[in-house]
Amino acid sequence: MRVIPTRFAGALAAFFAMVSTPLVAQDEDGGWSLAIHGGAGTIARENMTPEQDAAYRAALQRALDAGAAVLRDGGSAMEAIQAAIEPMEDDALFNAGRGAVLTWDGDIELDASIMDGRTRDAGAVAGVTGIRHPIELARLVMTDSLHVMLAGKGAETFAEERGLERMPREWFETERRKEALERMKAERLSALDVDIKFGTVGAVARDSKGNLAAGTSTGGMTGKRWGRVGDAPVIGAGTYADNRACAVSATGWGEFFIRVGVAQEICTRIRLVRQQAAFASGGAQHAEWLAGQDYVQRITDAVLAEVEELGGDGGVIVVTPLEDPVFGLNTSGMYRGRATSGGVNEVAIYADE
Repeated sequence: MRVIPTRFAGALAAFFAMVSTPLVAQDEDGGWSLAIHGGAGTIARENMTPEQDAAYRAALQRALDAGAAVLRDGGSAMEAIQAAIEPMEDDALFNAGRGAVLTWDGDIELDASIMDGRTRDAGAVAGVTGIRHPIELARLVMTDSLHVMLAGKGAETFAEERGLERMPREWFETERRKEALERMKAERLSALDVDIKFGTVGAVARDSKGNLAAGTSTGGMTGKRWGRVGDAPVIGAGTYADNRACAVSATGWGEFFIRVGVAQEICTRIRLVRQQAAFASGGAQHAEWLAGQDYVQRITDAVLAEVEELGGDGGVIVVTPLEDPVFGLNTSGMYRGRATSGGVNEVAIYADE
């Protein structure tokens, strides 16, 4: 057995104690923050009318206001992300709930997931139909079952037993989505050709107690077949939250986000950077040093660069225990917004905003 020299033993013990201890930092003033997204992709100014631009910004602001109101009143991060996502699930501008894209067979199959950064409890649903708010169902999977993910008919039975609101097929369908599917079939296009943007919606939040949460909801990709499931309901790919690091919600080409494990990869890198800085400084000084390093943005961009290297694109929203929310995207636009207790309140669409 190899013996570790005494001069290294103390340092190693301190290091392993540091990396095994949660580094949960809270704003001294009990500050909160929130970020939302409504899809990322080929979103160019020249393709948007002033009316469309204004409609999207108004829809984003409504969702942002709903989540911020919960946090402002002392509500939890979990409550806030559900409050922010549900208005977007009801808005036909987005690809989640009402207005979701159609499958190859003309159906609508919805996916969603949610995660509590305090406990790392999570819930997800895949391929459900008729459920007005899939994000609510995902949360009930987390709180009212022993499971993390339910799919298809089983998830719908669970929803019925819990009394969740259902809506008729015609409530979900829109002419825009029908035309997209018809064009895809007639012209033999790919989903990417008819979906110039990914309309997945999501939210991440930090509440006044320092707890984090993340949630994502989507209708998937136009013309999807064979029960295809993307990253949105996959914990660690499209959604992840951990009080020790961050909360992330993603939107984009799901197959690539699954392969990279985008959401958890971002959180893991942030957690390790914080732990390494804490170890190097002895613990107390790391937060001040990190604040000037823009490390959250740099990590986010690096992970998205890996997605791009593999051939995928999209975007993410990230909130941490201390910093203001961060956006990352490798597309020309992402519908997004953020608000904080410090007075930030903004929505944006194009990459250069």
